Amino acid sequence: MTGKQRFRRYLVWTFWISLVFTAGFIWYYMERQIPEQLSIVAREQEEFRLDLPFDVTLQSESEEVVLGNRSNIPSGEVHLSRAEPLSLYGEKLGSYRVGLKLFGAIHFKDIQVDVVDSRYALPCGLPVGIYLKSKGVMVVGTGRLTDSQGQEVEPAYGLLQSGDYIEAINGQPLTDKEALITSLNSIGDSEALLRVRREGKDMEIRMNPVKTQDGMYKLGAWVRDDTQGIGTITYVEENGQFGALGHGISDMDTGKVVEIENGSLYETEILGIEKGAVGKPGVMAGVIYYGPGTELGTISFNTDDGIFGTVNEKMKGMLRGKPLEIGYRQDIQKGPAWIRSDVSGKLRDYEIEIQKVEYNPIQKNKSIVLRVTDEALLRITGGIVQGMSGSPIIQNDKLVGAVTHVFVNDPTRGYGIFIEDMLEH
Repeated sequence: MTGKQRFRRYLVWTFWISLVFTAGFIWYYMERQIPEQLSIVAREQEEFRLDLPFDVTLQSESEEVVLGNRSNIPSGEVHLSRAEPLSLYGEKLGSYRVGLKLFGAIHFKDIQVDVVDSRYALPCGLPVGIYLKSKGVMVVGTGRLTDSQGQEVEPAYGLLQSGDYIEAINGQPLTDKEALITSLNSIGDSEALLRVRREGKDMEIRMNPVKTQDGMYKLGAWVRDDTQGIGTITYVEENGQFGALGHGISDMDTGKVVEIENGSLYETEILGIEKGAVGKPGVMAGVIYYGPGTELGTISFNTDDGIFGTVNEKMKGMLRGKPLEIGYRQDIQKGPAWIRSDVSGKLRDYEIEIQKVEYNPIQKNKSIVLRVTDEALLRITGGIVQGMSGSPIIQNDKLVGAVTHVFVNDPTRGYGIFIEDMLEH
């Protein structure tokens, strides 16, 4: 093969590889830009833009969802130009499907359009103490023991894993670490049958407790049965249901979202704020009051999108302001917005800039990219600090989201979650 032929083959291969890469990138980009689901308020025309590399066609098979733009294509099918907004109008409540075609012929995906009533919630921004009781005793890790004979052993190695939950021993349910210790010492040298929940599935594990030099019987596992911290309440609905944080509470050692039996909200006092710096997120330092009469509500769920439950009358009496209409993802625009927070000791709104909106993000709690622009907040916190997660985001007099994370290398910037994703729980 001559050098000229090799060069020609190289060009052909380069062309096809570039073509495949470009097609794959465009497909991935389109998948990210076009949401799987949209919610629109009944009898209100919603308008939004999709940042697409080329024109697409939308087709609705239902008369309940009307598509519209400036095209002359018949009703029910709309040619969507990159430069033109899409309008959606739903008359009746319900869930409907809208199909999307590339180049007017290739079916790309279906979008679920939910037609809903207007919904309202009170943006909060108040810090609270959080206590979670795990569902079972959580295994943090395993390690070596020195038995009564002075030998090093590791009985749980290969049997228990970080993130496991021990639910029962020999058929007796476990409520906490103390119950685990009591059960092991009553079993002694006999075999223990552990019922363990691993990644949502129950399994049985047989092992023998080891008698250590202090006379106690142990499994060789580090365990934990509760978690606590400080966070921010995002919203409270008229029925007392609340959402907070915008992300789940994870175990500090395993990094996994804690599976909970129940939990509670408590009064807290912020004692100081360590400002954020590049490479080091700031933090709100405070004390949680667990005494009588300090409980503010109950926690029912700990999920990737936040914690959820019901506030009590004491908490309701602490709320200020008025309920706002819920804004959906298509209502959010780049530009000025506000976050509500009590970091200064007084509840107020601070100005931010919404820099990016991801309709279909990989992680729900990173749907919004924002930057703190309010000089007063920058003086107090340096931007976003730990403990501000859950601070409600307000734009155009609508509750649209909540702060969830801070950029480690830029504390003035962070992520947020759509409020509609929190309200699904």
